[in-house]
Amino acid sequence: MRIALVHMRHRRRGGTERFLNELARRLAECGHDVVILCRSHEAAPDPRVSFQRLEPFSIGASWRMWAFARAVEARVRSEHFDLVLGLGKTWTHDVIRLGGGCHASYLERTGARLRFKDRLALRIEARALAPDNLARVIANSRMVRDDVMRRYGVPQDAIEVVYNGVDLDRFRPSLRAEQGMALRTEWGLSPEQRVLLFLGTGFERKGLDRTLEAFRLLCEHDARTQLVVVGHSSRAREWQARAIRLGLEKRVSFLGARDDPERCFAAADAYVLPTRYDPFANSTLEALACGVPAVTTPDNGAAELLDDESAGSVVRDPDNPESLGRAVERWLDCEPNSTRARAVAEAHSASEMARRTIALLEEVARRS
Repeated sequence: MRIALVHMRHRRRGGTERFLNELARRLAECGHDVVILCRSHEAAPDPRVSFQRLEPFSIGASWRMWAFARAVEARVRSEHFDLVLGLGKTWTHDVIRLGGGCHASYLERTGARLRFKDRLALRIEARALAPDNLARVIANSRMVRDDVMRRYGVPQDAIEVVYNGVDLDRFRPSLRAEQGMALRTEWGLSPEQRVLLFLGTGFERKGLDRTLEAFRLLCEHDARTQLVVVGHSSRAREWQARAIRLGLEKRVSFLGARDDPERCFAAADAYVLPTRYDPFANSTLEALACGVPAVTTPDNGAAELLDDESAGSVVRDPDNPESLGRAVERWLDCEPNSTRARAVAEAHSASEMARRTIALLEEVARRS
């Protein structure tokens, strides 16, 4: 089959970008002719994968997004593809994967200010999810599936839930013995200390404020735990000042963005992500793959992997610092047991995610 994968910017980093690269590589291995339609790109994930750059004239980021969507429509009409998979804000596809969930839900749950770019994104989303505009939707959690059904009237049998996958070789418990312990030493922590990790970009949405409030209560009777915050924020100084106001200046370390999340998880005793909206936070699955229990919220699609709470907790009232603190403390007090967390991750490998996605794409192509 000749398959077009559509995403405006092709990069190495980012959840959707990693999905795109993994899927493109595996489709090529299966013998498919894979073309990535994009505005800009980095190196191909496989030498058999080709790019078509669409760079229509536009002024400003908002119109650039809209112009790219129109350029994709024109290209798909003029050139033969057996199947088109949309991965971003475009409306021309046979299958669309909502890795970022519904933009309308993101705006509602984060309280973000509605900008002109958001208005265009909402128009694209409504058009992309019109029932007569697609054969199938891929949702990366039941939370996203239910949201799509409610907002856009897409029938359930047209939506396939395929959870995100994790690289089980990169993220693994065996890293703890050497790399994790070495990183703790770099951070100036003793073997007796415990590490609570917060990792992500977009501190407000990810719930760093909730984490700091809960951690402040925890520190009242816990002298051994250090909170380590990893990720980029344009307001980093404000967050550091907030920690100081809470009396946590010696108990919280802000490390900025890093390229070694696997080592960070390997150094942690528990992972906390009290997010306000994440269709499926990859970091949750990466922590589990490293054998680290995760504490998150129902607003994270990855919380669906923690239903039995054998490898982490789902906090129903994360704005209550006591509830969040108790959940964190529970896992910090547990004897380390990486087996349960790792078992959850092993059921959701990147290879299994790609296999299920490819099977779905091939089925849609056969029917059409």
